[in-house]
Amino acid sequence: MKAKAAVTFGKGEPFRITDIKIDDPKPGEVLVRLVGTGICHTDLLAQSQAYPVPLPAVLGHEGAGVIEKVGLGVTHIEVGDHVVLTYSSCGTCGGCLSGKAYACEHFYDLNFGGKMKDGTCRLHKDDQDLSNFFGQSSFAYYSVASVRNVVKVPKDVPLEMLGPLGCGVQTGSGAVLNKLKPSPGTSIVVFGTGTVGLSAIMGANVAHCGIIIAVDIQESRLELAKEMGATHTINAKDQNVVEEIMKITKNGVNYAIESSGRPENSRFAVDSLAVLGTTVQVAGAALGTEVSLDINTILFERNYKGFLMGEGVPQLYIPMLIELYKQGKFPFDKLINYYTLEQINDAIQDTKNGTTIKAILKLGEV
Repeated sequence: MKAKAAVTFGKGEPFRITDIKIDDPKPGEVLVRLVGTGICHTDLLAQSQAYPVPLPAVLGHEGAGVIEKVGLGVTHIEVGDHVVLTYSSCGTCGGCLSGKAYACEHFYDLNFGGKMKDGTCRLHKDDQDLSNFFGQSSFAYYSVASVRNVVKVPKDVPLEMLGPLGCGVQTGSGAVLNKLKPSPGTSIVVFGTGTVGLSAIMGANVAHCGIIIAVDIQESRLELAKEMGATHTINAKDQNVVEEIMKITKNGVNYAIESSGRPENSRFAVDSLAVLGTTVQVAGAALGTEVSLDINTILFERNYKGFLMGEGVPQLYIPMLIELYKQGKFPFDKLINYYTLEQINDAIQDTKNGTTIKAILKLGEV
């Protein structure tokens, strides 16, 4: 079939809206009519080739839509189901078999390598193959995805806003609820108040943390962080972050989350820990980016850990987040601004400028 998509043809080039050809789903795959797709920092890293994805490509990895067709062997997903698309995994390696698909041994190849699991492409422009992204390529009106990417969601919530649950929202909230699992009353600091950081703050609020500190350089985002549950805010533009954290907590925080992707913030996050504290790194940067840490800080029982994709089972975790949203405990809809597919370059510029936190491309009606 033919469909419109936003295609990245060259390193750093603006997206171009064009017609592409999409193959039918193969066994274990589905065809999804997309209703909304979030724009994530990882899409921008791929566009700039900070994460080298083969080009030309159809990026996008926070899709939500309606099942239009299922391939052979797909039995638990039906035509008409509402779904969120998340990351790709192989299903057969040690990480996947132990229920930790986020630690799939083939994660990078399947999500950034440009091809589906069988080594072929489903997307084409004239006689040229287009690279796939995260097993979904959701900057388009239709997507072919592995059934392992698919999360069935209830039909009583607006489908167009659910795409970010597949990456940014589950990553930020999962850093708290799945990785750190803080006890009620403990303290946490979050560096960066974009989608991931604000989702972490919402997660910390759900977990009943006592002190929740948000760090950013934009006052408007810090004000929103307060709405999401932050008890304290620090503007890193004009304050010494570590000193301010120590003033608030006296001995440092129990937990820190670095969601900005800036190496200096990784250092601040570790330096702000209390003894036995843990920092989780949730944001990526250009490949090869290095972080400098003080050995003696780490030596005194402080921890620094990497983290991917919410560290949960998306098919279980994403419906749980939706239920929290329905109960008014996880208001991630406050982060969203909508754009059309044709406005994708404007949406990206607004994201870079910080005027939009979570841009969603609205692609159609349910």
